[in-house]
Amino acid sequence: CYTTDMKSREENKKTIESLYSLSVDIKKIRRLKEWVLFQDVAYVKEIAGILQDMGADKTAVANILERCPEAILQSPAEINSQRALWQLVCQNEKQLIKLIEQFPESFFTTKYHQNQKANIMFFQELGLKNNIITRFLTSAPNIFYNPVEKNKNVIETLQRNYLNLGGSEANMKIWILKLLSQNPFILLNTSTTIQENLEFLQKNDFTDDEVLQLLSKLKGFIFQLSSTTMQKSMLFSKNVFKCSDQELKQLVLKCPALLSYSVPVLEERLEGLLKEGISVAQIRETPMVLELTTQIVQYRIKKLSALGYDIKNGSLESLTGTKKDFEVTYGKIQSKKERPIFNPVAPIHIED
Repeated sequence: CYTTDMKSREENKKTIESLYSLSVDIKKIRRLKEWVLFQDVAYVKEIAGILQDMGADKTAVANILERCPEAILQSPAEINSQRALWQLVCQNEKQLIKLIEQFPESFFTTKYHQNQKANIMFFQELGLKNNIITRFLTSAPNIFYNPVEKNKNVIETLQRNYLNLGGSEANMKIWILKLLSQNPFILLNTSTTIQENLEFLQKNDFTDDEVLQLLSKLKGFIFQLSSTTMQKSMLFSKNVFKCSDQELKQLVLKCPALLSYSVPVLEERLEGLLKEGISVAQIRETPMVLELTTQIVQYRIKKLSALGYDIKNGSLESLTGTKKDFEVTYGKIQSKKERPIFNPVAPIHIED
């Protein structure tokens, strides 16, 4: 909304001087968002004053304006309204200014103020804690730009399907809140997409209980896929592992990545494992290894090999899991290797 023919215009000298007085790196703004400096109206001192009033020091103000120079194009009234809005979920202004320093773009997007306010109130009514809502405001601000009716519609679709799949009324609220906390981007989907993806799973003979399992394991990311992508991924896995439909279903339940990753990603990871001398039979036994990137697999194999662990003849489970899981496994293998074969101080029993 601030388009201009910059070549035929000059920078706003008043804006430049005001930014300079705040020790803002003008060169940085010219490099990243030069268009801001050409606008006729800017509220540099006013916005800096509001930030300082919230507790930001001179360095923090300069950093915020360097990262998000378009902040100076917002009127003080708009910023004060946004300040009041974010205070609904922040513990105090100290926390608020810290969030603005980290995520200035999210705070200074005031265009959807009414939608943001309505959605904050809706999330609070739903039972989401304020610390989760602040995380959403900073990491997933787009969900607040939706009209609140759209977000309500998605939540109602999820609730209805949860009950239809056999989930209990007593557990529904906990399930919804956990799903949202893990993946707020669910709200960017349409109710139609959610419905289609659930129907796809049911058509592929997943029971209601198994569908609920997959939803929880995939943290709702299943709604960001299409039935076509899932179909292709399942067909690829079926051909690679040479298994029946029932066996494929069990593999998917064991490793939902077979459903959620695209064919090119699965191909690349499979190829990386085969190059390390790992067999298809081993991968089929522990398909969770496909959840790891090729680089992570190579790094872990190298570390285990240094301990004398032969991955080609051992279990792939030693490779799987989070970074923390792997470190625990590695530590166990390492201590086992370092442990003496016999205890030199233990008494030796010799028969008479």
